[in-house]
Amino acid sequence: MSYPSYLDEARSGRLERKVREAVESLRSCRTCPRECGVDRLQDQPGFCRTGRRARVASYGAHHGEEDVLRGSRGSGTLFFSGCNLACQFCQNWDISQQGRGGWGGKEDIAAMALELQEAGCHNLNLVTPEHVVPQVLEALQVGAERGLRLPVVYNTSAYDSLESLRLLDGAVDIYMPDLKCLDPGLCARYLKAADYAETAKAAIREMRRQVGDLEIDPDTGLARRGVLLRHLVMPDCLEDSSRIFRWIAEELSPDTFVNVMGQYHPGGAVALEGVCPELNRPLGKDELREARALAKGAGLRRVAPD
Repeated sequence: MSYPSYLDEARSGRLERKVREAVESLRSCRTCPRECGVDRLQDQPGFCRTGRRARVASYGAHHGEEDVLRGSRGSGTLFFSGCNLACQFCQNWDISQQGRGGWGGKEDIAAMALELQEAGCHNLNLVTPEHVVPQVLEALQVGAERGLRLPVVYNTSAYDSLESLRLLDGAVDIYMPDLKCLDPGLCARYLKAADYAETAKAAIREMRRQVGDLEIDPDTGLARRGVLLRHLVMPDCLEDSSRIFRWIAEELSPDTFVNVMGQYHPGGAVALEGVCPELNRPLGKDELREARALAKGAGLRRVAPD
């Protein structure tokens, strides 16, 4: 098992100070790039529909993640409800937009993490945590005091604020951002965030500054530290995918570990309400093959196996 970074933060007292700062930031919320300014300490929800406590949709051992995360015993995924994006094609619409799940305080979330550790999971995989960074830090502090030793995977849309990432520095072992779009028009139409591209690029640069390229333990085959970058290929968006792969290779690193994902299917508002009709079809196998070829053609040397 990888040595979790947050233990040093906890032992030094830095984690406690970061928790105080993060929680205080909820008073006029600037946790994410939306900067809604609502008082979440008084349970006022912002764009993410989340107040003082986080809502957890589900948690458990997940065997569908990348090989370097799931290993033989699964990645310990903890799915947060709510989201600071409004992806029209979201595959988890009931979680991100409809708020399925139950509210939990720091003790509850820490208990879930400890349960995943007891089940033998290789890591703690925090899914859609961008809007609940203060609550994540609170739970890690409690978990560290109670024996939590799982490395942390920060599984994000990449719509993260630099302020939150600064607070996470030293608490996260593996950043796993999904770089969705770079075309401003697509960002506005599909994600409802016209500033997504520049925000995500700045966030991913900061993630790499903190943890570097992905390191894989040669004995276990498991990721232990670094950035694992994902890109979900969408119908008729290969030009934007190509732009993304070139940016990664030229502006980040050709040694970035990239998973070119082909599991797109119509979901969310696309399927339920008929918006963005151009996305209302499955991804073609030829599109996925071309996307993988574009990634390698851009000079990326660590494209995840098919």
